[in-house]
Amino acid sequence: MKKIAFIVNPISGGKNKKKIISMIEARMAGTGLDWKLCPTEYAGHAISIAHDADADVVVAVGGDGTVSEVAQGLLGTGKALAIIPCGSGDGLALHLGYSRTPKKALEQILSGVQVSMDSGSVNGHPFFCTTGVGFDADVALAFAKAGKRGLKTYVSKSWSIWKHYKPLTYKITVDGNTHELPAMFVTVGNANQWGNRAKITPEASVCDGLLDVTAVKPFHFWQFPALGIRLFTGSANKSSKVVHLRGQHVSIVRPVTGAIHFDGDPSEMGETLDVSISKGVLTALVPSGRENKI
Repeated sequence: MKKIAFIVNPISGGKNKKKIISMIEARMAGTGLDWKLCPTEYAGHAISIAHDADADVVVAVGGDGTVSEVAQGLLGTGKALAIIPCGSGDGLALHLGYSRTPKKALEQILSGVQVSMDSGSVNGHPFFCTTGVGFDADVALAFAKAGKRGLKTYVSKSWSIWKHYKPLTYKITVDGNTHELPAMFVTVGNANQWGNRAKITPEASVCDGLLDVTAVKPFHFWQFPALGIRLFTGSANKSSKVVHLRGQHVSIVRPVTGAIHFDGDPSEMGETLDVSISKGVLTALVPSGRENKI
């Protein structure tokens, strides 16, 4: 590692990055490495910065959206992705083993190890952590359209949607085997979590060339605490309310068009979702000692 580019999203997670930038400048000054800071100016900007960067390692300084953009820009370039997580979820960063303390994350980068990791795609749209449809995607889309950020808005939108939510029946085909079932939501994971250590696909690996599918069957509100405990203890796939599937190719057919999220970023797509995995197409720098645990 001789050249490092730090791509900084100034507003990710609602956090000011001035202190983080100052920390990077102070630490990198004595390394002898060729480095530079590259702030983003608009949505999608990190993709082109990462692709064009004259660097061996490109560091995403931001949340899940910034990480996803940087990773998209690095696909096929041979340059390594690293992360200083400072978003609200930090799903891929936590899966890879990065600290959410920026100073510690930078030290992990400077002593990191390169690995080859997989990339997923839905109808040609790339993702690196998780993608999904159903209740969580509907909430994410409503939250994005709300115009107001923060936990209060998120909880309000979640409760408003939950009160009237009707599960859809999904036709899920994994490597030719079809399952048809009603579900609150369906998540496909390359990594093991949504973020904040909520492990919705707890057995997923970003290096195995496989996708993990978690379909959560309809449940009563009073059952939520038990499911929540499983989510944060890495045993969601053991719940009687969960159908867990694994394979290289996943087709999801739903009765209506609607919301979908890619690494937490909401969008809208049609009834048929074609999900595939590309093995080892992205180079990532991970904390030393984590290379065989991801």
